[in-house]
Amino acid sequence: MEARANNEVNDHKEKASYYKALNDIANQIHSAKDINEILLNLKDQILSLFDADRITIYVVDGKKKEIYSRFKAGPLPSEIRLPISNDSIGGYTANGAQITNIVDAYDGHELSMINRDLSFDKSWDEKSGYVTKQILTVPIFYKKYVIGVLQLVNKKNGDRFTLEDQTSAVEMASVLGIAFYNHKKLTQTSKKRTRFDYLINNNLITEKELDQAIRMSREQKIPIETIFINDLKVRKGEVGRSLAEFYGCEYVPFDNNYPIPGDLLTRLKQVYLKNNLWVPLVREDGKVKILVDNPQRLDKIDSVKALIPAEQYEFAVGLKEDILQFLDYFYGTPQDQQDGSIDEILGKLGMEEDMEDDATDMLTEDDNAIVQLVNKIVTDAYRKNSSDIHIEPYPGRQGAEIRLRIDGACHKYQTVPYNYRKALISRIKIMADLDISERRKPQDGKIKFKKYSSLDVELRVATIPTVGGEEDVVMRILAAGEPIPLDAMGWSDRDNSLLISTITKPYGIVLVVGPTGSGKTTTLHAVLHYINKPETKIWTAEDPVEITQRGLRQVQVLPKIGFDFSAAMRSFLRADPDVIMVGEMRDHETVSTGIEASLTGHLVFSTLHTNSAPETITRLLDMGMDPFNFADALLGVLAQRLVRTLCKDCKEAYHPDKHEHEELVRSYAGDFDVLGFPYTDDLTLYRANGCDKCNNTGYRGRTGIVELLDGTDTMKALIQGKAKMEDIRKQAVTDGMTTLMQDGIRKVFLGMTDIQQVRRVCIK
Repeated sequence: MEARANNEVNDHKEKASYYKALNDIANQIHSAKDINEILLNLKDQILSLFDADRITIYVVDGKKKEIYSRFKAGPLPSEIRLPISNDSIGGYTANGAQITNIVDAYDGHELSMINRDLSFDKSWDEKSGYVTKQILTVPIFYKKYVIGVLQLVNKKNGDRFTLEDQTSAVEMASVLGIAFYNHKKLTQTSKKRTRFDYLINNNLITEKELDQAIRMSREQKIPIETIFINDLKVRKGEVGRSLAEFYGCEYVPFDNNYPIPGDLLTRLKQVYLKNNLWVPLVREDGKVKILVDNPQRLDKIDSVKALIPAEQYEFAVGLKEDILQFLDYFYGTPQDQQDGSIDEILGKLGMEEDMEDDATDMLTEDDNAIVQLVNKIVTDAYRKNSSDIHIEPYPGRQGAEIRLRIDGACHKYQTVPYNYRKALISRIKIMADLDISERRKPQDGKIKFKKYSSLDVELRVATIPTVGGEEDVVMRILAAGEPIPLDAMGWSDRDNSLLISTITKPYGIVLVVGPTGSGKTTTLHAVLHYINKPETKIWTAEDPVEITQRGLRQVQVLPKIGFDFSAAMRSFLRADPDVIMVGEMRDHETVSTGIEASLTGHLVFSTLHTNSAPETITRLLDMGMDPFNFADALLGVLAQRLVRTLCKDCKEAYHPDKHEHEELVRSYAGDFDVLGFPYTDDLTLYRANGCDKCNNTGYRGRTGIVELLDGTDTMKALIQGKAKMEDIRKQAVTDGMTTLMQDGIRKVFLGMTDIQQVRRVCIK
């Protein structure tokens, strides 16, 4: 009993001595001014405390996503760098904030029990002759962030590190975390603040790299920020964030979808703004936002306030290249200025801005400033791949907003000064040959833009009266283009092979359906391009003719003189056709003529505004079509939508959780197994991220999603019996049709788009 009591007393003394040594080390680290020097002095004490052979302290390098050895004791390389990943023991601890206590680093089975990717690099041992056995690693935290790793190697008695060692190592790591943070903070406060402290503090650049960049900037006479981005590969957004933190304001990168502030540019010259490196961005609620390279330059702030009167000012910081890009975008580059630069145009408007609104109503084609402004609006919209231009004047002194529809979404483009909004509308009416004195009712017209500029496009114009005696104008850009090959449409194998089989039949009717702007005409021309052969005579009636193909005989309908789609189709039947394409079946007569034509040995293509393929059949039956003739004629119905595609340059891969996969399976509402995308650890989806090429939207371009209903014998029998739409849908699915939603989900798994874009255009 006495011996047992003595042993307990000795154990208690040893523990007390152990924790006293630990506290002594912690106190010395906390009170040290130089953290590296104190660790060097304490290395023997630390190794003795843990009865360890070696110690290494790693620090996180955020820029390179690595940990590097800041302090080490033992015959190790000058610097050790490990990726923050599960491939190494230290990297695994940094990656997941996981403690490891390994008995034998050479035992692959033991490592795989911790993580299947975990391995030990034996090359350092092989070079030095040292044999690594036991390893203890613990993460070094500051608050909730891992900022480093403490690693102990080889217990001198050959045993594994004890639970007490592990607990003490965690306490030591906690002390080191606070010490590293305090040392970093002390270093920051003891030196003068710079614009790039954020980059240094987050290990995106080193002090040495900063000095090197400053020297290169002076020698090459280029901004230091450019060297960071181009030579040191620092992300532009990180450089902008560093400037924003230093100046205490917002960083605004260049965005070529940013609305042009026409009302703020009228009195400003591009050359002056380029020399002084500032540009106005927007006026909202009496506040003007200015982008400047240095928001603390009082001379620039005074110039802004003198030139742009406002109730309030907000200054944002931008890189020199951002400001110059904004200026080129707002005013136009030299090659853009064939029709006059925007500063000249707005300057002319500015000289006359005291004119009354009524004076601008008497506009003629010779009013040069407005002529140039309209030309620039159309040219810019075309270069941005815009489908529509929306001109939206507001009553009072609010001016006119111009928005462009790009990839299916509207973006603000610019604001025209309020006293020229009616002149702008009048100019467009003159170009479209509309009545400029009529403002009370809608008007429709067309502009052949080549008549006014070198750009060969046609614009479909619609004017609509709005509140306050104003008029909105919407112009659809109808750019001539080449047909897209069928094999580039991105359809499934079933849909592609079925469509080719359908369109190569000698007679029958094929309908392509969907809302306005869903790509129906593009699909029809891809189909016609496939069957366009010298032995086939093809007539088309379109309004307007957007895509031209050699070999087709294309006709522009003119409803004003009575030459509509039905009249065009009747004339085609007397002109020995093999194939007829009618732009749209708008009425009973056109549909019935098309069905008759398909029954008399012709292949007929047309479009219809319906939401789905099964709905198209019930709609036509409701229009009074003979169900037997219609059933005999029908070859197939293709419904389609356009969805925005993820930007290929910046889309971000990720592994979805089980819940997200189950949601997609539920939305698919069919035999999901045929898709071939079961939930596995390797399943990868993509989401929008944003980069300069897609204007930080994450999306660039559009693709089609389709459902193709096959005119099978069973389907024809249902049509003859005037079956309900739900029965037609079920039969179409039985025949192999994938719905719009299902095709969209297929393209989600292929990484082309995301489920949000699919849900925007189809319900189920």
